[in-house]
Amino acid sequence: MLQFSKYQGLGNDFLMVDGRGSAGADDSLGLTPERIRRICDRRFGVGADGLILALPPQADGELRMRIFNADGSEPEMCGNGIRCLARFLADSDGDAAGRRWQVETLAGRIVPELQEDGTVRVDMGAPFLAPEAVPTTLARGEAGIPQGQLEVDGQMLAVGAAGMGNPHVVIPVDQVAAVDLERLGAALEVHPAFPARTNVHFVQALAPDHLVMRVWERGAGPTLACGTGACATLVVCHRLGLVERSARLDLPGGPLWIDWDQASDHLFMTGPAEAVFDAVVTPALWGDDPFGDDRAAAACVSTSSAELPTATATATATAAVPAAEVPPIDCATACVNGCIRPEACPSAEARSRVEALLSSSSLDDLVALATRSLEARTKARFEREMGRPLE
Repeated sequence: MLQFSKYQGLGNDFLMVDGRGSAGADDSLGLTPERIRRICDRRFGVGADGLILALPPQADGELRMRIFNADGSEPEMCGNGIRCLARFLADSDGDAAGRRWQVETLAGRIVPELQEDGTVRVDMGAPFLAPEAVPTTLARGEAGIPQGQLEVDGQMLAVGAAGMGNPHVVIPVDQVAAVDLERLGAALEVHPAFPARTNVHFVQALAPDHLVMRVWERGAGPTLACGTGACATLVVCHRLGLVERSARLDLPGGPLWIDWDQASDHLFMTGPAEAVFDAVVTPALWGDDPFGDDRAAAACVSTSSAELPTATATATATAAVPAAEVPPIDCATACVNGCIRPEACPSAEARSRVEALLSSSSLDDLVALATRSLEARTKARFEREMGRPLE
């Protein structure tokens, strides 16, 4: 069973999978693009804009985030997604307001912080304004951002671009509600001016501290919110003289507050993230047997270490080599084509424990185990929010 939780931030919804205890070679936890498309399908699967994995760090962060769009592609970052990840971690670990996480992403290290009111404030880092860093073929213009005129489906649009570890194009308009988002968003996403494709944002300035925008996300299409997009939109609009450095941005799913700190050049995003439900995915959803090999089995059984039985046997060769003489390796990257150190494998014990669990448990036992874990986690979340034990 694949255990997951669903969270949403302003209607931008994600499936969260906790793989922080994973020691296997596959840091996708067996979630192939095809499986991700199946589980994110809103009619034949669970339904989500994307799927997020919480994984062990590869550098000096606290954990690593991998995010996948509903089409199975992997973007560099997602602002709404990392807020949901922070709430998921707080709910899972019992963290209180003031908790900060050092999260490694493909866009660099991002630092979310849980606020007293339950919202999450995220240090999104500095924007990328050099054309090659976005990336885009647009030249840097008088506003200090990549900007220019683009022909899109027979229509000329004045655009500006900015990067937040992922590419964004921003188009100021007089009436954002009148924009044909399906037509123009789809065309702009794959415009030749953006070699890595791009997220698309149409924006209308209501006041010097208030913008309203609509979102077309790369790999997902129209969504109710985009955190990195809100940051990029504020940057472009400020450089164009449409808004101050701090503003409220209204998205279809609700408002975000973005502050572009002048001293650090960092953008700070504050907004909600809420739990929707906890669940498990049955093997039938994958269309094949997820227990066909050890890697998939480890991915599909999600339990805490306290719930796993002690393995009756582990790799005895590990003890034969003194720890000081064995240089550390990262199984997730070094062993993608198979174990390169079978005589002293750092993940042998974890694999043995998973194998022991699978060999001693029926499918019904595994479902019951996952259900108990979900019930305990949900009860703990409600007790923290209510401030008293459930009777």
